[in-house]
Amino acid sequence: MITLEDLSTGYGSHCVASHLNASLAGGRLTCLLGANGVGKSTLLRTLCGFLPPMGGSIRINGTDIRQLSRKEMSRTTGVVLTERPDVPDMNVEEMTAMGRTPYTGFWGSLQGKDKEAVKEALQMVGIAHLRERKVHTLSDGERQKVMIAKALAQQTPVILLDEPTAFLDFPSKVETMRLLKRLAHESGKTIFLSTHDLEMAIQLADDLWLLSKEGLQSGTADNLSANGSLERFVSCNGIRFDAARKVFYLS
Repeated sequence: MITLEDLSTGYGSHCVASHLNASLAGGRLTCLLGANGVGKSTLLRTLCGFLPPMGGSIRINGTDIRQLSRKEMSRTTGVVLTERPDVPDMNVEEMTAMGRTPYTGFWGSLQGKDKEAVKEALQMVGIAHLRERKVHTLSDGERQKVMIAKALAQQTPVILLDEPTAFLDFPSKVETMRLLKRLAHESGKTIFLSTHDLEMAIQLADDLWLLSKEGLQSGTADNLSANGSLERFVSCNGIRFDAARKVFYLS
């Protein structure tokens, strides 16, 4: 679905990361991991089309994203950002319906197929019972589900999320990650997210991208554990990695 070919990312004239090669497949949940400042957000924004590649290419189904119009991108890639939505007068159903904007226009009215897409998205995420609740009255976990439902209503084959568990408590983090994995498997969508929750990503993601100053490594947790990549990725004094169990210990 998505292929990075010798990609360089950055902003202005500043290059953040270079020579990145990896791919994302449909029907799988992939987690991007990396230290602060290594370029995770820059890479994610480049995948979204918010920033242009500084070199190399990103291809979606063989097409370079630089050849896609903004409207084509909006029908290909749904995006869930970290920021909380500031919409005090909007209810859950209305917020989810914003995902239909690429098809209706900002002021367009919802047709039958749009209403059906919104209804289906709410059901897929399990928040149909909250459809009339104001978004600002929801818990952080519920609010994040609304943003995921909005992306689902957009009906794109790709969904990109920037640290979707950042403001959640531990049970909500687990629930959100399991939800995203289920959605990837059941819908066949390519779901890609950045996160700092290393152990949760190892346990729940189908694939991992490890971004460091040395470059980008990708693969399953088993493969990255077996070849020593995970251990090197977090190597520092006081942390020990158990490759067999794929867990970290303080030593």
